[in-house]
Amino acid sequence: MGEFLPSLELPLEARKDHAMDKITDKIAALPAETNYCSLEFFPPKTSMGFSNLRDRLDRMARALRPLFVNVTWGAGGSTAIKSLELAEICQRELGLTTCLHLTCTNMSRRLIDKALDDAKALGIRNILALRGDPPRRAEYRDSNEPEDDDEEEGEFHWAADLVRYIRKTHGDYFCIGVAAYPEGHADESHPLGQSLEHDLPYLVEKTQAGADFIMTQLFFDVAAYDNFEKTLREHPSGAFQDIVIIPGLMPIQSYQMIKRTTKLSHANIPNALMDRLDAVKGDDERVKEVGVDIISEMVEHIKEIKGRTGGPKGFHFYTLNLEKAVSFIVERTGLIPPNTPEDDEEHLESAVRQNPLPDIRLLRINGSIPDDGRRKGSVGSDPRDRVIVQGRSASYPDWEATAQEASIPAEPINSRANTLAISEGEGVLGREATWDDFPNGRWGDARSPAYGQIDGYGVSLHVTVAQALRLWGTPKTTEDINNVFIRHLKGELSTIPWSEEGFSPETDKIRDQLIGLNSKGWWTLASQPAVNGLRSSDPTFGWGPQNGFVFQKSFVEFFIPSADWKKLEEKLKRHEMKDVVCYYATNVKGDFVSSDSTQPATDVDGKPYMEEASTNAVTWGVFPGKEIVTPTIIEEVSFRAWAEEAFGIWREWAKIYGRGSESERLLENVRADSWLVNIIHHDFVEREALWELLLE
Repeated sequence: MGEFLPSLELPLEARKDHAMDKITDKIAALPAETNYCSLEFFPPKTSMGFSNLRDRLDRMARALRPLFVNVTWGAGGSTAIKSLELAEICQRELGLTTCLHLTCTNMSRRLIDKALDDAKALGIRNILALRGDPPRRAEYRDSNEPEDDDEEEGEFHWAADLVRYIRKTHGDYFCIGVAAYPEGHADESHPLGQSLEHDLPYLVEKTQAGADFIMTQLFFDVAAYDNFEKTLREHPSGAFQDIVIIPGLMPIQSYQMIKRTTKLSHANIPNALMDRLDAVKGDDERVKEVGVDIISEMVEHIKEIKGRTGGPKGFHFYTLNLEKAVSFIVERTGLIPPNTPEDDEEHLESAVRQNPLPDIRLLRINGSIPDDGRRKGSVGSDPRDRVIVQGRSASYPDWEATAQEASIPAEPINSRANTLAISEGEGVLGREATWDDFPNGRWGDARSPAYGQIDGYGVSLHVTVAQALRLWGTPKTTEDINNVFIRHLKGELSTIPWSEEGFSPETDKIRDQLIGLNSKGWWTLASQPAVNGLRSSDPTFGWGPQNGFVFQKSFVEFFIPSADWKKLEEKLKRHEMKDVVCYYATNVKGDFVSSDSTQPATDVDGKPYMEEASTNAVTWGVFPGKEIVTPTIIEEVSFRAWAEEAFGIWREWAKIYGRGSESERLLENVRADSWLVNIIHHDFVEREALWELLLE
């Protein structure tokens, strides 16, 4: 881990006290009618995303004042290291009370001990104990890792096992939270399917094992949450009578994202809410606006539910590492603690300590001034807009000011009010919060903290072993693998290891071409057809505001055997292809080739310089009164980041068959021999150009 840095916000003594807080102690210290929020973040996939998240965390912490933050966890490997690095930034550098997620399945007792010791070293006193993926210990154990001395004690099957173990080994040092599903956990391993009644004995066990608070997974059905909390409070065991229950909510960032999220989590969206989203699904801005309305209404309804039991009312937000929507919701619903004189003094001191930021006048706030006056300016905020008068009061306060009024110092740019304005995207500086406002998963900007998949938990098949076997059978030959991909394209399989989603309507336009590639053993993961200036209202390709026009370059991404790639690469390197296609290719060993990767070059004067790799916008839209919008980007950094996960999925698929099996050997051999290739064709006017190039 990196060097521990001091917080930029709090004096040393305050940081020490703040860093050692337990969540339940902080909640107990709040007045009974207080509303509070907490925020969740995941480790970004790229170093640029990590760097940008640091600034976003700082801004959100100052503007929204969350009671604590959560950091998600990946089971071992680089994802776990990134989780600890992010936790270090939150706890040690920013002085935020941090809760570290910890999954227990597929991790040995030794790894659990190390994670807890690392958390302790960082001053973290809060753990969210989770089960994680169903246990497959034999497949996940590192071959270099020694066996646990006590095999029974080293095995963790359920979150309750982890709670008991933490209590046994660390006593009351950690405040432990556990997860709950208001609508029941969707797990096909039990006959009742998704059932709150089935979950209750497990939740009782987790609570009685030593849990201090319960945090729910995301939900959108307030009636289901009402029933959930009422059921818990009235449970005959008495386990939930006084325990803190924090509802988890996910701001709706985009239509496709919320559809994917609810599919993975099995959270129900009531028809009335879905109808509101369906009405605006083609316009990301409108979806986000409606989403803010929906979640804000949910918060107000849940406040009423919480009012039955009294005490502080908390709300946990799954931020997806995005800022604007969360900031609007938290402010609109009154979840931001009010300023205190100590806060004002702290911000003034902070403004002096830090390098001055851009002038306050750059904010040019557009929104209405709220009743609490958090954005009320003073005359002194811009004395050049006033004529200073002597010896009398200002007769025309719009353009006159007394000398005393003009001497009032301007509010510092990093005050809480201004920081919240930035977080909500207002003014010139609001670009800091909104430049990645509408992410497109792994096809977005790799510099974004939200780049990549939305969960942040690392490589996963997103299905159980039983589901995987039922879906994909036991492949013995490459033709069997071809068949899995082709059946998915034909709609006969709902998911493949690399995608748990169905195809969009635009895939119908190139389905035959994709089947042709997969029949050759070139297994396609992503693709899109070329589009030249269709209206944004087009039922298949349209997106964005009305009266716009949309464009697409065709591209395809696929695994290809190394022998085939050698032949294809020669074709792509031909001179006539230089300005026609862009390609990226890599294998599991990390060998990388590209048509435009960084390389030495010389300028017109013969001076050497490094050519930068290009960024390919493959989807863009032109709309009235707006800059060109480019939601889908393919570039070297994002391709490399995804490739690591894509090759990891081959190994996850192989693991379900057990070591040494015929299917496991096949999939591991395919993984070792394949290249992952992404090819973009720049001629978006000729619809068939890419497919003719690959299939001729």
